[in-house]
Amino acid sequence: MGIFDRLGRVIRSNVNDIIDKAEDPEKVLEQSIRDMGDDLVKMRQAVAQAIASQKRTEQQFKKNQTEANTWQQRAQLALSKGDEALAREALVRKKTYGETAATLKAQLDGQVGQIESLRRNLTALESKISEAKTKKDMLKARLSAAKANEQLQSTISNINNNSAMSAFERMEDKVLQMEAVSQSSAELAGMGEESKWAALEGGSEVEDELAMMKAQLSGASEPTAALPASNDASASTNSEVGELDDELEQLRKDLNS
Repeated sequence: MGIFDRLGRVIRSNVNDIIDKAEDPEKVLEQSIRDMGDDLVKMRQAVAQAIASQKRTEQQFKKNQTEANTWQQRAQLALSKGDEALAREALVRKKTYGETAATLKAQLDGQVGQIESLRRNLTALESKISEAKTKKDMLKARLSAAKANEQLQSTISNINNNSAMSAFERMEDKVLQMEAVSQSSAELAGMGEESKWAALEGGSEVEDELAMMKAQLSGASEPTAALPASNDASASTNSEVGELDDELEQLRKDLNS
């Protein structure tokens, strides 16, 4: 394949692509209807001219036929008067007009067929134009619907992609985050209150246990004062008191630490 053939194909393809992109379906439909209307006007003019030509041919045919009949009568008149030369001349004129009439008759028959064909074509063209106009309105409606749908899809796409929608979604996430933080703060505050009550309840238990221990110590010291105890009992009591003192001392250290 030559370089000029390839170059020509590239140029044609680019030109066709430009034309395809530049074509507006609605404008092309309107122009097509106008072009068909122009063709219809030309067709009607052609039919009118053909009919006019037929009428002229018909008039000429009738005229030559009448002249042929007239010279036929003149030839008969001249012959009846005994003038053969004049009769012969009249027959020559009659022959000329007759031949012309025959030619015009053949031409007239051809024109009649041509006019009938033109009329059929004219009727078909009118029907096609009427159908094209109906289709044009339907196609324009479909085109408008397609453009509206395309614009709607583009609008939806822009809404999904534009910064306003993104900002709206960010604010929605921020509100949700603030709600979560607020809820967490409330839960932590509730836990703080519970811890205070738990501390108070725990402190009450410690005081109760301390009072119980004091009561035990008080109960252990009373029998020693009321009744003389044996040496073994005294030693045992002193030992228990010492252990309690040690526990109290250890408890104080633990509390201080």
